[in-house]
Amino acid sequence: MLKNTRFKGSSAVRALAVTGALMMPGASSADEVTLKSVDGSVDLVGELLRFENNVYTVRTIIGELNVSAEQVRCSGADCPVFDEVETDLVLAGSDTVGLGLMPLLLEGWAASQDAEASMINTPGSADVIAQIVGDQGFGEPINAVKVSSTTSGDAFRYLLSGEADIGMASRPINPQEANILRAAGKGNLRDSSQEHIIAVDSLVVIVHPDNPVGELTIDQMAGIYSGQIRNWAEVGGKNAPINIHDFRDGSGTRSSFLNAVFGANTAEIADAQVQPNNAEMSDTINKDPNAIGYVGYAFKRGAKTLSLVNECGITMTPDAFSVRTEEYSLQRRLYLYNAANGLSEDADAFVDYVQSSEADEMIEKSGFISLGVDARTQSNDSQRALALLQPSLDPTERTAKRQMLRTMTGYDRLSSTFRFRTGSSQLDERAPIDMERLTEHLKDAPEGTRVLFVGFTDSVGTYRNNQNLSERRAAAVMNTMANSSAGVLANIQMSSTGFGEIVPSACNVNAQGREINRRVEVWVSTPGQS
Repeated sequence: MLKNTRFKGSSAVRALAVTGALMMPGASSADEVTLKSVDGSVDLVGELLRFENNVYTVRTIIGELNVSAEQVRCSGADCPVFDEVETDLVLAGSDTVGLGLMPLLLEGWAASQDAEASMINTPGSADVIAQIVGDQGFGEPINAVKVSSTTSGDAFRYLLSGEADIGMASRPINPQEANILRAAGKGNLRDSSQEHIIAVDSLVVIVHPDNPVGELTIDQMAGIYSGQIRNWAEVGGKNAPINIHDFRDGSGTRSSFLNAVFGANTAEIADAQVQPNNAEMSDTINKDPNAIGYVGYAFKRGAKTLSLVNECGITMTPDAFSVRTEEYSLQRRLYLYNAANGLSEDADAFVDYVQSSEADEMIEKSGFISLGVDARTQSNDSQRALALLQPSLDPTERTAKRQMLRTMTGYDRLSSTFRFRTGSSQLDERAPIDMERLTEHLKDAPEGTRVLFVGFTDSVGTYRNNQNLSERRAAAVMNTMANSSAGVLANIQMSSTGFGEIVPSACNVNAQGREINRRVEVWVSTPGQS
């Protein structure tokens, strides 16, 4: 249960957040505790001397150290015990979002109000209390926020029970969860008023830094996690057993990983050690030379990341651009959800902030990928250009490849990439955000800037039909963009084209790959660009 009791007046609020008003089993008892950094990369063990002004003072083998409570969690019988507090806003769910993103997002939200967020990691739980105090931390308390970091499944359970104002998830809500919440009067959590995409992330497969293996195929990953491959020597490593690490059921990180590795096929994970969160996963992998696991990109923290080779032989290495375009197969979206009864003023203001470009810096500082617009030069020696130069037996396809090569060298590609709902001509839920961000990115472009919307399809169907479909969808996105930005992009010349199924970004052998290939890209050329 998420407890939520009331602060005793604003002075008590200030005392808890800033001066550390709490109960301790003897302020100078000098008992041993462990202070673990939020990202799991550092453990500090020492004798607890005191906790004052939101700072732990511990005696270690290298001397007496002061550690801010905002940076660590305290474990041990003699950690300080905080009074229970009632908060104005409760967020619950994914630890990827809660531990990885929320501390800096709350800090940024506070700064946007000329305030300061003071965060305390409560001992013995996954909860963080953030007190936001006006006048850069010297004024009156504005609000208090509780962040409870567990699993994405808990986001929907706590929204159902009414214990959370906002659910945090590292995967989209599934149909069963959506139906249960709808039946309970919580509304349609797939509606844009209740489902909010705030960032994108890539999952990375990690091993100990001394592991000689540098890459694995998707089939090898599936073999390891299903127990068919049990020794590192089977995948080019040393003769040693593979120690598999996984997350528990309900974890959004787990759901995203299993879907990417096994697709629609179900598989039993063999002999896996279950880790409670991303931070513990990376910490454990870094201590075991024979371990393998997976985490959100921001949590790799010194572990060695492996490249993945897909079914087509394409090596996939995550970078910000490919994650923004959603063309890296282990990428995922990060979400906030709310029930249909609407958001409080505080919650509404927070959601508006985290979806704005103002939050981009904090998202990227956290190690995640913001929804901002990035550009990549399409040079003649790029991987895409080299793919277009590969010989083709079909003369129509050869002509299309030459045409695309001639066109792209005059444009940079933007990370804004539009996709459609499965089996529909409607743009998906991310499209309105990308339209808004793209408009903001282009509004100050010089006169004469050209923007080309370029459609692509999967390989299902005839070549000619796919060509026509790609052109229609590119034109549809261009028209939607022109209408949504009317009067703002007067200096921009918009046009559209399509190249059908040529140069896929992923394999067309499964639903996920085909979905990645069904897209409309945005290319931009500024005056003087050739």
